[in-house]
Amino acid sequence: QFYQAIRRCWRFGQKNPVNVYVVIGEREMVVLDNVKRKEQEAAQLWEKVVEVMGKGDVESLMHRKGGFYMSETMKGKNWEMVNGDCVEEIRNIRDESIDFSVFSPPFASLYTYSDSERDMGNNRDYEQFEQHFKYLVSELYRVLVPGRNISVHCMNLPLSKQSFGEIAIRDFRGDIIRWFQDVGFLFHSEVCIWKDPVIAMQRTKALGLLWKQLRKDSTMSRQGIPDYLVTFRKPGTNPRPVTHTKESFPVEQWQRWASPVWDDIDPGRTLQYMMAREEDDERHICPLQLDVIERAIRLWSNPGDVVLSPFAGIGSEIYTAVKLGRRGVGIELKRSYWEAACRFLRQLEEEDKQIGLFGEDEAM
Repeated sequence: QFYQAIRRCWRFGQKNPVNVYVVIGEREMVVLDNVKRKEQEAAQLWEKVVEVMGKGDVESLMHRKGGFYMSETMKGKNWEMVNGDCVEEIRNIRDESIDFSVFSPPFASLYTYSDSERDMGNNRDYEQFEQHFKYLVSELYRVLVPGRNISVHCMNLPLSKQSFGEIAIRDFRGDIIRWFQDVGFLFHSEVCIWKDPVIAMQRTKALGLLWKQLRKDSTMSRQGIPDYLVTFRKPGTNPRPVTHTKESFPVEQWQRWASPVWDDIDPGRTLQYMMAREEDDERHICPLQLDVIERAIRLWSNPGDVVLSPFAGIGSEIYTAVKLGRRGVGIELKRSYWEAACRFLRQLEEEDKQIGLFGEDEAM
């Protein structure tokens, strides 16, 4: 409609230049940015189409299941969300421009997020996932500021007879540590996040957690599989130390957070359950708990720092970063997740405006 309105002003046959003035409000600047970006991307796309058509190689331009692949970016106050392939999109981020990163990667092929061939969760085997994930790890090393940290949320992966030939557990956490070390990261810290084995048993029906297995043959019984927050540091001197005070970070709180096991994480405190949602809204399969994200961001970043999540999902890490006074950059491949993340971030902006207008007491 915007394009057609301008074309009607110009009209075919017009011999004089036509200047179009569009008056917009400050909140609509993101719309203008998107219009300009889409215009540029459309021009680039068709230039590539012409080039490829000339070579007779249309398939190289096509995404087999999704047609032409094009990314999209939405921006707001202190945040930016990119709908695209993180391995490709992270190349647009400048060297040493990210102060902290926290994310939960796809757990190999444990969950199916989408049918896209660009989705790291869709792999022929575990070795292929490793190959794809390492591309991202190398880029993460490039964009991170020296002396700063990256926190990866993960768990070890249950293996079944159907997928592995035996019932066992894959050391996914250990592999992630090795993959990060291979590109130069230092293994800095890790915390074990307790999970209720009863809930895990009810949800997964894992043989090793069933009470009846104890009576049958307890050699197949096992403990529940916890989550981990594994943190890496890029070698070098941190140019902007992350400092705290007794008021902002009491000693008692540090004593709890310094524990190698966090048993006080609320598993139900996730973004999708905190925010109002419609019945047909996209449900993230395993959103990262906000307690975990908040602790990581507060521990390892300053207000105003840039926080990156290459697997942003519905935006939990970016939402939390902005709420804590940081700037967030998120990349998410699945469009429905990306759209949900943008809605949540817009909603956060509206809440902040209400607090700024009325004061915190009146807004609550």
